[in-house]
Amino acid sequence: MPKGLLIVFEGIDGTGKSTQMSLLANCLRQKGHAVIETREPTAGTFGRQIRELYTNRNGTSPEQELELFLADRQEHVLQVLTPGLQQGNIILCDRYFLSTAAYQSASGFSPAEIIKKNNFAPSPDLALLFYAPPKIGIERITGNRGDTLNDFEQEAKLQTVAAIFDSLQLPYIKRINAVGSIEAIHQLVLQAVTPLLPNDIL
Repeated sequence: MPKGLLIVFEGIDGTGKSTQMSLLANCLRQKGHAVIETREPTAGTFGRQIRELYTNRNGTSPEQELELFLADRQEHVLQVLTPGLQQGNIILCDRYFLSTAAYQSASGFSPAEIIKKNNFAPSPDLALLFYAPPKIGIERITGNRGDTLNDFEQEAKLQTVAAIFDSLQLPYIKRINAVGSIEAIHQLVLQAVTPLLPNDIL
């Protein structure tokens, strides 16, 4: 069976990952590619528990948080990622194990330790790592979206997470400057993705 592609969208909150993933998905589908859009945390049992932590992390240790992320990912790999890749789809995933490495390392783990714990998960063919100053991310969250910052989005936390993302050096990471316009960033995404596609056609 044909091998698909796994392209993940990573970065701190407010860098426009979700917007860019949707734009890329539409572009790929218009060119006839089979695309699966997914995200982590998932909508499954463990993913819902993680989302509850966004507003109430009391009584949950960093170790318990990490175990929830790993359990959610194991379910995701089994139910969505592995079958989708085996069927030759292009899978676009909003957050993956690099986000776990960055955010949970801010709670005291080492990024390398977390990445090692994710050795059951397929490595991405491309990890688009969006970077922008945390202040810009917060302005987008509170201004553009009108959302209230959750426990994972406080500025001090985002500064730490951004530094951890910046320290990651893996061959499949492509850094994307997320400060420009939506269209300018979209063009950077296309430049990064095109070489992975059959005949470089997008």
